[in-house]
Amino acid sequence: MSKIAFSALAEEMTAWRRDIHQHPELGFEEHRTADKVAGLLRSWGVETHTGFGGTTAVIGVLRGDRGGQGRALGLRADMDALPMDEQTDVAHRSVNEHVFHGCGHDGHTAILLGVAKHLSMHRDFAGTVNFIFQPAEETLRGGSALIQAGLFDRFPCDEIYALHNHNGVPPGKIGVRVGAILSACDWFRFRITGVGTHAAMPHQGVDPIVIGAALVQSLQGVVSRNVNPLDAAVLSICQFHAGTTINVIPGTAWLEGTVRTLSRDAQRIVLEGMRRMGDGFAASHGCEILFEHLQSSPPTMNAAEQVRAVRLAAGAVLGEDRVVDCVPLMASEDFAFMLEQRPGAYFFLGHAGRTCHHPEFDFDDGTLATGAAVFVEIVRQRLNGHKRRK
Repeated sequence: MSKIAFSALAEEMTAWRRDIHQHPELGFEEHRTADKVAGLLRSWGVETHTGFGGTTAVIGVLRGDRGGQGRALGLRADMDALPMDEQTDVAHRSVNEHVFHGCGHDGHTAILLGVAKHLSMHRDFAGTVNFIFQPAEETLRGGSALIQAGLFDRFPCDEIYALHNHNGVPPGKIGVRVGAILSACDWFRFRITGVGTHAAMPHQGVDPIVIGAALVQSLQGVVSRNVNPLDAAVLSICQFHAGTTINVIPGTAWLEGTVRTLSRDAQRIVLEGMRRMGDGFAASHGCEILFEHLQSSPPTMNAAEQVRAVRLAAGAVLGEDRVVDCVPLMASEDFAFMLEQRPGAYFFLGHAGRTCHHPEFDFDDGTLATGAAVFVEIVRQRLNGHKRRK
């Protein structure tokens, strides 16, 4: 499958992508997007399931003409947008205030739609392709919600694949690696309860701001003095809230942030160290500190066999010199939950333009045909001559 062979669909994919971009929806609210996806899949004769797990997910099932004894592959795209305002001047800019496809999920959805249309017309493979249009990736909850609802029981997959645009990889190239390609993500909060007092009489209170400021500084030691220097971890305090007026030391303060790690061991070490440090600060300062672990997702771990499949497919589409080893990113992705359940690979689609989450980001439409062609080639190679595992 050459990229040129896919160029005929590029105009349609661009139109789908820009329409979705213009009408973005937040996680678990992707009703218009899901309706559009389901309508297109049905129009191509793809078996279509909506509302899976009580969510806005859309699952398309396509069986090859060479029988159903081959493998079952899962191809996943995310559909949700970000709660931020767009600052582009493109004609297809968001019409929904404070909702913006600033991460490229509009492009990922358009690519997978292109793959579904192409394969619906070229079913010369053995086995099944499950097209998984997933909600709520930005919240890191959509993938796990589908798994908890029995995604792989209802739609069996022997292996799974997903892509993401990334301007750290040059346009026209594919980046992939074995092992962790994205980090785990843990959201946390420290609630500090001291004793409020007049700003002129600090000795009569227990100042949670001073305690919190010292805690912010000391928390960095959890990473620098506990995590193996050859592993990676990032601990960021992103919010510090305290007080309501200029002359009162408040009674409470709270800190919020994230931890990013590339291994389960580092994830465990950092979280245990944070909890331990909070307890120690509470004892030493005579206050109460509650550590809340708000949400967690694992690192995105690629399996060696499926990474090889991506390399072979991308090499066939683009040429072997256009497939590059990439460094992992400390961003996170809830496709990681699916990769804990099934072997698979997550790869980067090189693109030009702003990085994700920038208010002027817009998906590089010139990469749509590349992404679709690589997915189709993965299907062609993996579902020709491969028997399903018993």
